[in-house]
Amino acid sequence: MKGELTRVFGRIGLLSFGGPAAQIALMHKELVEDRDWLTEAQFLRALSFCMLLPGPEAMQLATYAGWKRQGIIGGLIGGGLFVLPGALVIFGLALAYGAYGNLPMVQALFLGVKATVVVIVMQALVKIGKRALQRQAHLLIAACGFAALFVFGLPFPLVIAAAALAGALLWDGEKPTTSSAKPDLRGSAWIIAIGATIWASPLILIGIWDQAFLMDVGLFFSKLAVVTFGGAYAVLAYMTQEVVLSYEWLSTAQMMDALGLAETTPGPLILVTQFVGMIAGLANGGVSMALLAGALTLWVTFVPCFIWIFAGAPLIDWLEGQPRLRGVLAGITAAVVGVIGNLSLWFALHVFFSQLNTISWGPVRMIVPVLTTAQPVAIGLACIAGLLLLWRGWALPVVLATMAGLSLILQIAG
Repeated sequence: MKGELTRVFGRIGLLSFGGPAAQIALMHKELVEDRDWLTEAQFLRALSFCMLLPGPEAMQLATYAGWKRQGIIGGLIGGGLFVLPGALVIFGLALAYGAYGNLPMVQALFLGVKATVVVIVMQALVKIGKRALQRQAHLLIAACGFAALFVFGLPFPLVIAAAALAGALLWDGEKPTTSSAKPDLRGSAWIIAIGATIWASPLILIGIWDQAFLMDVGLFFSKLAVVTFGGAYAVLAYMTQEVVLSYEWLSTAQMMDALGLAETTPGPLILVTQFVGMIAGLANGGVSMALLAGALTLWVTFVPCFIWIFAGAPLIDWLEGQPRLRGVLAGITAAVVGVIGNLSLWFALHVFFSQLNTISWGPVRMIVPVLTTAQPVAIGLACIAGLLLLWRGWALPVVLATMAGLSLILQIAG
């Protein structure tokens, strides 16, 4: 049984390119269509539950499927193998980036990748928007979320909390049809208590060791792990603001390179946090510190995902019967559309213009481009990437490689 679990989830982990939509489709084929490990109803209920949680929903869905098959051991296999291939690639890419990332030819490769990422993020915005904005109230929540972040610079956790409250208050959906039998809250509480202790154990050791930088890394990414509703796209702008402006671990250009590299690897996009931790570690102590920071970031980012599933999976049927919680999910999902809209615009402006200014007027604080600094090569590469992805339907890894190569050729041609 464990051998089959390892083979199936190992294959899913190696093939999980293309973001959560492609990853969820892959798992549906492997777990529902090709095997009877989950029924269609179980798969959809579990997916809805994972979307309600902070963290990468595809990784949590893999954890649930493994848990459903063989308990906690199966969950560790399912979720762990979903993350491991991409994490190993990021370890290598981050070290290589630290050594060679400033070379002109490498920067040319990154320009092609970043131009493609602009299209990928906008594509995610359209897909999620079609699914989430079914009602006028949700459209309003999305617009308010965008304005709160892009125009007024409000904190991301505050936006998500407000959207959750609005969703609960405005919910007028259908009555629940699933059973609302009282769940085993005591068992879930024990799992949360034990899991939280395990999650915090590295930070306790770091405190005893008195490593200020690693403590900052651990605490920041621990906080990020509990507010990542809507996946990595939803928190990237918030994470960028913190790591660039507050902690000064990376530059804005390095942060964009991090996202571009994370798009080229299998596994959840939130692995971008590992890359950020490693680059910050390189600047604060060399390769050994980078490896420690990367491992710590992985731990505090993904251990909570296992805790949510192991504690909450037995409650899925009960949660489905709580209409207000479904309203919370709908509100958060609508806000995520606005959040991703903010990220799309922020990323496009930084790729397409070499100079941006910040406007501050009363509560307004937003960035605007200096139009004379437009980058026609980057804009042209993004247009080509859009044609290949959206019109020709090329696979994402192929488009990323093609655009990186084309950008390099343009750099060489001068």
